[in-house]
Amino acid sequence: MRSVRMRILATLLVLGVVGVGGWQLLPSDAGAGATIKVGTTDEVTSLDPAGAYDAGSWALFNNVFQSLLAFEPGSATPVPDAAESCGFKGSDLRTYSCVLREGIKFPSGREMTAEDVKYSFDRVKKINSDVGPASLLDTLKSVDASGRTVTFKLSSPDATFPFKVATGAGAIVDRTKYPADSLRKDNGVDGTGPYELQAYTKEKKAVLAPNSDYKGEIKGTGRSVELEYYSDSAKLNDAWKAKRVDVAYRQLPPKVLADLNPSDPGQRVSEADSSEVRNLYLNTRAGEPLHDVKVRQAMAWLINREQLAASVYEGTVDPLYSLIPTGITGHTTSFFDTYSEPSVKKARALLTEAGVSTPVSFTYGYGLNSGSAAAEAKELKKQLEASGLFKVTLKGYEWTDFQKRWATGKLDAYAVGWVADYPDPDTYGSPLIGTGGTMNTGYSSHEVDHLIQDSQRYADRGEAEQDFRDLQEDIARDVPVIPLWQAKDYVVTSEDVGGGQYLSDGTGVFRLWRLNWI
Repeated sequence: MRSVRMRILATLLVLGVVGVGGWQLLPSDAGAGATIKVGTTDEVTSLDPAGAYDAGSWALFNNVFQSLLAFEPGSATPVPDAAESCGFKGSDLRTYSCVLREGIKFPSGREMTAEDVKYSFDRVKKINSDVGPASLLDTLKSVDASGRTVTFKLSSPDATFPFKVATGAGAIVDRTKYPADSLRKDNGVDGTGPYELQAYTKEKKAVLAPNSDYKGEIKGTGRSVELEYYSDSAKLNDAWKAKRVDVAYRQLPPKVLADLNPSDPGQRVSEADSSEVRNLYLNTRAGEPLHDVKVRQAMAWLINREQLAASVYEGTVDPLYSLIPTGITGHTTSFFDTYSEPSVKKARALLTEAGVSTPVSFTYGYGLNSGSAAAEAKELKKQLEASGLFKVTLKGYEWTDFQKRWATGKLDAYAVGWVADYPDPDTYGSPLIGTGGTMNTGYSSHEVDHLIQDSQRYADRGEAEQDFRDLQEDIARDVPVIPLWQAKDYVVTSEDVGGGQYLSDGTGVFRLWRLNWI
């Protein structure tokens, strides 16, 4: 999903979460009843699951909505949540069926039915919001509801469909509270997750209370939590230093992260490898400055990732040379293999072959107050312009406006973070570089689309590895996107808050219920 948010260390994509200066979680009566305040710079695009496909929104959805399936910590296989059981019917991976758990109730007191599930999936597809998750359900052909059974018919074999059901795209809403063909506009949420949203102020805070009526996979619903939203990392850092928040996550300034001391008795620090990546997306449409593949290849010859990671991010991210990050099945170094070292000479030769006038001028868009996006944009502009081959105009946009601009093809180039929707390499395929994908670069390749679709037919996901390797070679050749870096996951908590090391993992789930006073 889009990040304004894991390297998974096991071969089958299971994240090994390593807490620096590890500690044992020992719940006590300390702080009993007190609200845990979590500070973040993530933004919430919408409270309606049909209208958001970004980390900030889904972090909230994970806690206030249920899906049929959910991911347990450290597991790459979804388990029943709102469902009692789920599974494919037959061996062709085209029919998926779930039996709904009994007794799940919406805040109104009305019991969830299979019709609510069907309604929730149908409206995501029907509304098809330009910043929503409809593209994630591209293989979903139809949904049927009968009694407590929900049956999904797929347009092609898709072994990854259960993963998608477990995401925010599969959040189940009360069909009496959400319009069928438009987004809900108020600040209310009618879900059945482990938390209830008691109050919400956009760009300020979300107040969450444990849902005593929750029925699902989670065994305990945790403490009351208040999410505090900050417009930039400096303000989050100020709040952390002033002890106005108990947990700081996504994202403190790079210099602060680089200087974190796990031995500091006043805080607990969890640092984990992460599958979050950041890519530079290029508008490939005819008539646009970066339409010619040789122009995009020339850009790839000029990007210095090591310099970017060191100068802007203080070593808190790792340079990335492939679409799929390190630690995930199918990872390669396709961009390093093709563009081994920055070379002005090779970039100039490509532009000469293309017959374009230099410098090539284009506009680079980025999200305002989105971590180090502005500093990153300046560094990339510096690298490209130092060659004399490109002229880059930087433009920052408020996050929602930024999303809509790239979703409607109005930006020449734009850097966006991406957090795994689910623990499978497929999450870096269709949404990012498939025809009609959510990043909307205008790129379309029959060969790439075929590889994506072919990879989805393997129930044993390890058998899809070659498809993903071939796909990344194609992307390094066509360059609709340039990988920049792979993140590390940092969670900092006060000394009396535990569970920070479980807050996030390779399943893409934000587990507020794991936080506790110790």
